[in-house]
Amino acid sequence: MSKRILLAVLAHPDDESFGLGGTLALYASRGVDVYLVCATRGEVGEVPPEMMKGFRSVAQLRESELRCAAGILGLKGVHFLNYRDSGMPGSPDNVHPQALAAQPLEDVAADIVCYIRQVKPQVVLTFDPIGGYYHPDHIAIQRATQRAFEQAANPAFAPEILPVFAPERLYFHTMPHGFMKLAVKLLPLFGRDPHKFGTNGDIDLTAIAAMDFPTHARINIRSVLEKKEQAGACHASQGGGRMGGNLVGFFMRMFSGTERFMRAYPPFMQGEKVSRDLFS
Repeated sequence: MSKRILLAVLAHPDDESFGLGGTLALYASRGVDVYLVCATRGEVGEVPPEMMKGFRSVAQLRESELRCAAGILGLKGVHFLNYRDSGMPGSPDNVHPQALAAQPLEDVAADIVCYIRQVKPQVVLTFDPIGGYYHPDHIAIQRATQRAFEQAANPAFAPEILPVFAPERLYFHTMPHGFMKLAVKLLPLFGRDPHKFGTNGDIDLTAIAAMDFPTHARINIRSVLEKKEQAGACHASQGGGRMGGNLVGFFMRMFSGTERFMRAYPPFMQGEKVSRDLFS
């Protein structure tokens, strides 16, 4: 196969921009066909009332923001799995019948297998095993994507869904551990509790900083950093474009030139060097 194809499988609109948007933009700019599978439309995301003008629902608004970001990043295709946003851990939305986090693993994996077999990517990207910051949807889609990657070439798995296909590489996007540890130390100096971070105080940065996943690939995104920031600004309802002046925005810019990945498959072997290219 001569054409290079990359598939990212994520949970919500904005995950593609705030997280690994630089990598998606970089490979798209290099002529790679970059596709996104988004599991939900972010139905339970909090949105300022004034931003709802012209939209029937939060889901419609957030899908529109994702389409905006996809155009800037250069994505070739965006596909939705049509599950419902599960909200943060412990919220009633976790057990909604259509919530992503409440779905059987095999069912979600079969949905992802459909797109793997359709798109035929050499490289598949998703979250790390804790979903970046322990979001139930991030963890659910990470597990389902790993299962789908393993089963896409199995003719006995979802045999009714297209001919089998075996992608070559699976990577997990990981948080910059040094940044997280630094943030945990510095936030108290500015009156912020790292155990209760975020708009709703429901993100525990100390728990995130305690997880140190290995880095097997470092992707230099400085050449497309402006695109990543522009794509993030499309997600205005979720704070995109409004982080640059605060403390977190300052430190994020310090660590924003590189995006890091752990290679789940093939296994990273002793003596291998950290890669600068997900396809190499």
